[in-house]
Amino acid sequence: MKSIAIINQKGGVGKTTTAANLGTALALEGRRVLLLDLDSQSNLSMHLSGEAGDALIPGERSSFELLVDKMPLEEGIQRLESEGLWAVPGSQDLAGIEMAMAQTIGRELTLRDALHAYEPDGEVRPGFDYILFDCPPSLGVLSLNALAAADYLLIPLQTEFFSLQGMAQLMEVVQVVQKRLNPELEVLGVLPCMVDSRTRLAGEVITELERHFETLLLRARIRKNVKLAEAPSFGQSIHLYAPESNGAADYRFLGKEILARLEAEIAPVETQDETEVSTDPPPTREFEAEA
Repeated sequence: MKSIAIINQKGGVGKTTTAANLGTALALEGRRVLLLDLDSQSNLSMHLSGEAGDALIPGERSSFELLVDKMPLEEGIQRLESEGLWAVPGSQDLAGIEMAMAQTIGRELTLRDALHAYEPDGEVRPGFDYILFDCPPSLGVLSLNALAAADYLLIPLQTEFFSLQGMAQLMEVVQVVQKRLNPELEVLGVLPCMVDSRTRLAGEVITELERHFETLLLRARIRKNVKLAEAPSFGQSIHLYAPESNGAADYRFLGKEILARLEAEIAPVETQDETEVSTDPPPTREFEAEA
């Protein structure tokens, strides 16, 4: 079981969109995935709530109880309609997590302890190949719990100037976490999101990312896409809402690239065309509103 924290201290960069759609893309590749909502806004929970509101119930036995009340992980897990996908919802109570855990000794390790205590046992306690943490847009106790518990770090960012500035601070925090809390933590990759190939700025930012991060910069590019913006209002992933859209294609590509990076040392990804991952990312053609 590998865990991936999807994190950036800047809001609106595509963290929740990536958690929902990458998780679904991994499930489509035959992996069993648990999504853990650590944001008080519970956007991931609402994203996956289903059009009828019955796929995931936000707030019921949430990640707040997991961290504050030491609730066993299996009590918060809900199975989603998509095959191979489960989730622990978020809660508005997470907004007060700093105060609620102020007196908790070793509070940054609470999530890691909960994962270590989890023992898969069939349907009651399903085993997972991957756990994805959707982190809040801050570097407080919730994000520190995710960093302390995660094996890997995935950093979505917009292709804008201010996104580059925030990366330096984030990488400093990661180095501190690696030194003091989680020496096994690795940066899995940096993911450009909301890419608009029509602008020169997007190309310049990606060039800077290539220069600074080299192999950490993923080949996948998540293009600006109307369908990606619409999908959460229907409580569906992009793969259910608009499977033929550019957004769905981009996240399928990302899912295969992530699997190629994480499972290459174990076994080839059976369901993927390896040449698709080794070639360039999906074409960054002009943004089409209807796609």
